[in-house]
Amino acid sequence: MKKTVRSLTCFVALLFIWSIVAFQPADLFAAKPAKMVKTNAAVQESMADKFPKLNAAYDVSKMGDVSDFDPATYVAPKGDTIKIGYINCFSGPGAINGQIHALPLMYAAHDINRRGGIMVDGKKKMIEVIIGDHQSKADVAKKVAERLVLQDKVHVLVGTSGSNLMKIISNVAEKYKVIAVNNGSLADDLMDATNFNRYTFMASPGTDQIGRGLAYYYGQIRKKEKKFYIICQDYSFGRAMAASFKQGLKDYYPEAQIVGEDYHKLFLTDFAPYLTKIGASGAEVVYTGDWVPDSVTLLKQMRQMGIKLPVANLFMNEPNGLIEVGVEGTKGLVHIDVYDMPYPFKHYPPFIKFYNTWVKQWKTWTTLPYKSSLFEIGATTSIALYGQTGYWLFSVIERAGSTDPEKIIKVWEGDTYRYANGSIVKMRACDHRSIQDFSVTEFVPPEQQKVSMTIPPYSWYKGCSFTGPAWLIPAGKILPYMDQQLDRCKGKSDWGE
Repeated sequence: MKKTVRSLTCFVALLFIWSIVAFQPADLFAAKPAKMVKTNAAVQESMADKFPKLNAAYDVSKMGDVSDFDPATYVAPKGDTIKIGYINCFSGPGAINGQIHALPLMYAAHDINRRGGIMVDGKKKMIEVIIGDHQSKADVAKKVAERLVLQDKVHVLVGTSGSNLMKIISNVAEKYKVIAVNNGSLADDLMDATNFNRYTFMASPGTDQIGRGLAYYYGQIRKKEKKFYIICQDYSFGRAMAASFKQGLKDYYPEAQIVGEDYHKLFLTDFAPYLTKIGASGAEVVYTGDWVPDSVTLLKQMRQMGIKLPVANLFMNEPNGLIEVGVEGTKGLVHIDVYDMPYPFKHYPPFIKFYNTWVKQWKTWTTLPYKSSLFEIGATTSIALYGQTGYWLFSVIERAGSTDPEKIIKVWEGDTYRYANGSIVKMRACDHRSIQDFSVTEFVPPEQQKVSMTIPPYSWYKGCSFTGPAWLIPAGKILPYMDQQLDRCKGKSDWGE
């Protein structure tokens, strides 16, 4: 069993490598979750309050029959189709990343196809997802993107983990005038005055939103711990995650202190020197943007050294690694999620059908990495975001009634849409950045997880602490960075109005 868990962990160890592609005093989390009601001033800036009427939404009641979907054997329809070129790493050590991103997109396409496709240009057409492997190499990414456009005649390019590679895909899209969708890279500068082009839409959130979101939670919701220690990976993403958190503390928690700040090399095996400093710093919370395997190694070694501080994180939620650490070692992690909303089953009951359908189908998968715990609840985690942005794209194409990029741009700019879990998203018209609420969750033991897992089996995982109490981080408090040097955005508010 231990060997199996270790094998699964190896599969997920490179989960977020190219993306940018979790203690325990009893009263530590005494604050109650913020209620999503009109009387809460913060919620007045939530998406639901800001956009009571939406342009479109995923209708769970119309979901297609996906009972034959298996990511390991999926075959896309051919012929006169709506062609989506999906680019990521599908070979070498980073292959898992492509599999994670492509699965939910193919699932979404399969769902739509089982309903008969989409009406475009006067006829119903199926959606064909064509895979492109950029091997995490810049020169290959350019060749693959151009091949998909010029030879495969795709109507849309979608990608990718690795912001440098997404920039290349975006440039190809602009050159050949096809739509590009960024659903996997978080660099804010992809849509600034230097890099913006009107054919690219950034459906993924940015590092600025994530760091400020956690700072907002500690300064405006929790209002307790004041001493923070930052430890992140030493490259552009890690430093951006740290910078956004520090800026958030200035904005929302000026009395807070940064009592230590460190950056470490990737794939570090010995965190002891850093943990010694953390232990002596007087920190009350550790903040990290680390992804696996570093996030798992960091947590395991913290607990082994007796450091029980809560860890505020983005990627410390990979279940196989959490199970290795165990229930007590993962209790009290503070996770910000870029897709899941507080208590979706309770607040948006239609989502129950979508979730149960996903889990039922997951149980039929027999091929690694898809059969691992990582994918079991993929309908609620950030994995689902890659599929939901696909549904949003398909809805835009359907409402445009065409694969003509100009018609798609016209519909998508300023569009509002509801994902399957009830989360609302807007595409800001001037710089094509997505606006949405986030959630912050406290990880609790299995018997306490029913506060969020409000349907059978009333817990997410038995072998580790996982999502419990949750708080809404309203979009209005973490609106994505807008470059006022971009002519299209001059004079606009951060909402894009």
